[in-house]
Amino acid sequence: MKDALAIHRWLLAHQVHHEIVRLPRPMTHADELPEMISAPPGRCVAVTVFEVATRVRNEVVAVVSTVAAPPRPGVLGRLLGARNVRPAPAFLVNSATDYAAGLVSPLLLPDELPVLIDERLRPDKDPIFTATGERHTAISLRALDLLTLLSGKSVDLAVARPRGSRVAVASRH
Repeated sequence: MKDALAIHRWLLAHQVHHEIVRLPRPMTHADELPEMISAPPGRCVAVTVFEVATRVRNEVVAVVSTVAAPPRPGVLGRLLGARNVRPAPAFLVNSATDYAAGLVSPLLLPDELPVLIDERLRPDKDPIFTATGERHTAISLRALDLLTLLSGKSVDLAVARPRGSRVAVASRH
């Protein structure tokens, strides 16, 4: 399993300024980061792994987003044209990412794993926080650096307004 030390070494090799953050108590899921470090949920990044069934095959897909705006299976399904999208079980997350389920870092994901990046992640210079695969640490780095290092496809995961809603109708006129 990958851990904070592996990420730290990799970031040093890429000359990326970062900080390993010691958490006050063990974390079981990246969604707990905002509470643990008193950071806004929009500054905390999580990786959600889904099992996606298309007409051709089943595959595992990782989605990088903020804790404030987690990906919704229905939106992902429409985007990928999938018949069924559901959160991947822990054993599949562990084997597909080489991280502990719930603590997946967006860094050092396997090349063969399809990664989608929520385009609402802003490439600014403010720090963001993300899991390291360990229960006792997180990592802080600039959002711009994270987005530069990620290999994946940037996609719009915002929930589309339904047809006929007041906002959709008002925008047509």
